Amino acid sequence: MLIIPAVDIRKGRCVRLLQGRKDREIVYSDDPILMARRWEELGGELIHVVDLDGAFEGRPGNMDIIKKMIDSLGIQVEVGGGIRDLSTIEEYITGGVSRVILGTAALEDPGFVEDVCTRFPGRIIVGIDARDGYVAIKGWTEVTQEKASMLAKRFEGLGITAIIYTDIKRDGMLVGPNIDAIKELASSTDIPVIASGGVSGIGDIKRVLDIEEYGVTGIIVGKAIYDGALDFQEAVKMVNGVLDAGKENNPMP
Repeated sequence: MLIIPAVDIRKGRCVRLLQGRKDREIVYSDDPILMARRWEELGGELIHVVDLDGAFEGRPGNMDIIKKMIDSLGIQVEVGGGIRDLSTIEEYITGGVSRVILGTAALEDPGFVEDVCTRFPGRIIVGIDARDGYVAIKGWTEVTQEKASMLAKRFEGLGITAIIYTDIKRDGMLVGPNIDAIKELASSTDIPVIASGGVSGIGDIKRVLDIEEYGVTGIIVGKAIYDGALDFQEAVKMVNGVLDAGKENNPMP
């Protein structure tokens, strides 16, 4: 399982939004590239980048910064936020992004997902963000009537590399991930699941490791590593120690 550090970008800065709300922003750095390099130096193998301006506006808002980040790193980068058409996907992949994350576009047009998975095999991830089990879209500003588990089932067989499942009520709140919901979603689909939202410390990493067998291949960490509640390097070493003890190492969930 991978521990994946998040770098959320808004107006060119590295920030965290509590529960995805614009009015609850914490700025951690004016240099997102420097933050990404820090996580690489501490053992990160993949950086999770969210273009928050893109998520809210429906079109990329920090692509130049993200491209410069990729050029400065020796590890892979996945990007989400405002990716809703083929040209944006092509520009990101041409610019060196390893995997793009589709959210709103995936819910509104599954046919589009199938098309881009065919065009870019192994490069497409679907992000399912949920509040109380129901899918949220457009930068988490709209909650639909679609159950997260049902949406996941709809994407089976389309060639998706993974699903990132975020519990938005817990995101940035340091209250622990919703283990039951993660397990339920991972058990309901044959697509690998990456968990996100709520990590508060090393104990939460251990709890997610305990459900790895259900298809959970990674966990995204954000506020906990920025605030110091979770020692990122310790988490990486702990997971690698578990893997060395016999669990399968899957460096690209």
